[in-house]
Amino acid sequence: MADKTDTQKRPLIMNVLLSEKIGLIVALVMVLTVFTVLTGGNFISRNNIINILISSAIVGMVVIGECHLLITAHVDLSPGSVAAFSGVLVSLLLRSKIPLLPAILIVVFIGLVVGFINSLLVNRLKFEAFIATLATMSIFRGLAFIICNGKAVFVTNASFLKMGSGRIMGIPIPVIIFLVSYIIFMVLLDRTRFGRTVYMVGGNATAARLAGINAQSLRTKLYMITSGFAALGGIIQAGRMSSGQPMTSEGLEFDAVTAVVLGGVAMSGGVGTLSGALIGLFIMQSFNNGLMMMNVPSFWQTVSRGLLLIAALSFDYIRNRKRKQ
Repeated sequence: MADKTDTQKRPLIMNVLLSEKIGLIVALVMVLTVFTVLTGGNFISRNNIINILISSAIVGMVVIGECHLLITAHVDLSPGSVAAFSGVLVSLLLRSKIPLLPAILIVVFIGLVVGFINSLLVNRLKFEAFIATLATMSIFRGLAFIICNGKAVFVTNASFLKMGSGRIMGIPIPVIIFLVSYIIFMVLLDRTRFGRTVYMVGGNATAARLAGINAQSLRTKLYMITSGFAALGGIIQAGRMSSGQPMTSEGLEFDAVTAVVLGGVAMSGGVGTLSGALIGLFIMQSFNNGLMMMNVPSFWQTVSRGLLLIAALSFDYIRNRKRKQ
């Protein structure tokens, strides 16, 4: 681990690189500036900023969970499928005349169960997290198609539609839900024993075990939190689209992981903050939105997102090497 003397000896550019918050803010400003110039100022219009915030809110639900998981050196690849399944399921429940609140609670509960299943595969059967959640990703994407016969399920429930596209004092409801969730979990991660436990398990699992920390129990909670947020994000997305659609949220987990790694969370665990992940989220969503505004073909957008993930992983590699010097 580098000490203060090592930090002083590094070139200024490297200190900036290692100071994730400063580097991230600079990167975000650069992205905003480039796309503002390329779109003739339309990129920073009020309506487009709102669009970025809403899309960030939906992906951000998953970012909260993935951030905690990655700090413990784990990952969940199933959120996109869980979100699609949840959106279809809540739409079917509402079509069956089940009241909105019970329908939401049922779907979020199922999301928590999915997270519990993921944790069983990882903790009990000792599957690699990547493989275990890849399997559940496939299962729940398939179930999303099965329960609706591959067709969109349209909903007319006014309260449900307002949840996806309504506003309170001019602020989109999805953004409010996300910000409240984000603040709660930022406090938990930064200010509580729960947060310290997350960092201990990710930083040194052996030392955490010797300190009496049950890493398996912690991972179970984190997988459940991630899937629960994925379900909530899927519900909000369905409300925004006025329907549950099995094809939605493809790549949601991809965007979330990219945002978290871009935000300075180390894939090796033990390092990162939720505030950094938030900036990474805005960089990711601004980048995606800018490509769409420039009418870049969808397949080239996919290529660009892959390149952005490579860049994020490269920065993660550089930061890890420099931390060890």
